[in-house]
Amino acid sequence: MALDVHSAADFYATAQGIVAARLIRKRIAALWPDMTGRAVLGLGYAPPYLRAWREDARLTVAVTPAQYGAARWPVGAANLTCMAEEDALPFSGPIFDRVLLVHGLEGAENARRLLREVWRVLKDDGRLMVVTPNRRGMWAYFENTPFGQGTPYSAGQVGRLLSQSLFRVEHRETALFLPPMEMRLVLRSNRLFERAGHWAVPQFAGVTIAEAVKDVYSALPTNMTRSRRFVLAEAP
Repeated sequence: MALDVHSAADFYATAQGIVAARLIRKRIAALWPDMTGRAVLGLGYAPPYLRAWREDARLTVAVTPAQYGAARWPVGAANLTCMAEEDALPFSGPIFDRVLLVHGLEGAENARRLLREVWRVLKDDGRLMVVTPNRRGMWAYFENTPFGQGTPYSAGQVGRLLSQSLFRVEHRETALFLPPMEMRLVLRSNRLFERAGHWAVPQFAGVTIAEAVKDVYSALPTNMTRSRRFVLAEAP
């Protein structure tokens, strides 16, 4: 089932969504602490995470895949979002320093095409961060949240996809050990769940996070033409 941006926005306006976004943002911010002067693209459904960088980043843009629908962001300010086909982003070339792909890979119609398009619009020294529902975590199986939509991935599957799409994974993280419940007591105990989960059962996190760099050298064509060698030999 494809994610609907309006349902996602409604989720992130709830207490459960606010807590979930805060826990994931903490892990993202640890990997990308300073975005001053950078151009940032959020792909999938990224507004709950992009808002932390709006003041410091030189450019912050959100793109939602066409199958998700469109929603204005930020509310009450100049629009910074658009809708596009996932394999035809409306940018002429490599203009972004950072790309955050969240609620995107699991809903992609063709994951490899999506990642190759991200590669195209990312600068040569650019970095991509992918946040996906963990197939071994509980959140992937609760369809009343955005994390229960689409196809969940393991960290290994994400890594292989990135490698096949000319990215090199440099860091892996996990987040969202909080059970997918709206109970007030559970939400208030979110820090306890995160600490215990990271220490005891990291493989059961709600989401996996991978940071990768654009591997420019893997994209260079290999010259397979053999040079002809002339060998002098004594005539018979």
